Amino acid sequence: MKKNIHVSTILLCCLFSADIFGGDVFTQKNIGLEAANDIAKMSVDACRNDGFNVSVVVVDKHGNVRSVMRDDLAAKFTIEIAQRKANLVIMAGTSSGAFRAARADIQQELNNIDGLIVMQGGVPIHAGGILIGAVGVSGAPGGEKDEACAAVAIKAMSERLEFASNE
Repeated sequence: MKKNIHVSTILLCCLFSADIFGGDVFTQKNIGLEAANDIAKMSVDACRNDGFNVSVVVVDKHGNVRSVMRDDLAAKFTIEIAQRKANLVIMAGTSSGAFRAARADIQQELNNIDGLIVMQGGVPIHAGGILIGAVGVSGAPGGEKDEACAAVAIKAMSERLEFASNE
């Protein structure tokens, strides 16, 4: 009888511990290296086709750099600007251009935060409606052109990203 009570107690503890510790380990969707490299390359190519030499940085959903590409004639400082644009997207959850238009009131303050810059040219990367990363482009004459190059790459990858999100 005593043994049955111990076994029952152990079983109950095991059942309830799953609920208690269930949040200790979780999975998240995030951008993979291959997709990040492809988005970076497509963004560089899109700008190149328009006659612009740019740098592209792709970050994951946490702002970690996944891919960096600088076109042959792009200025070296465009890499940092592209990364800061991508970081703003991760912070804001929307394109850097949309954020800039909506929050011009705090632009100066955010530009003083290390790793951020409020300039057009950063675009979110979604898969299955989930933010999995961001791409920042810098070097074209105007942020709207940077953003257009990133948008070409995101559009080209959209079906692949949606398919991957269902796996």
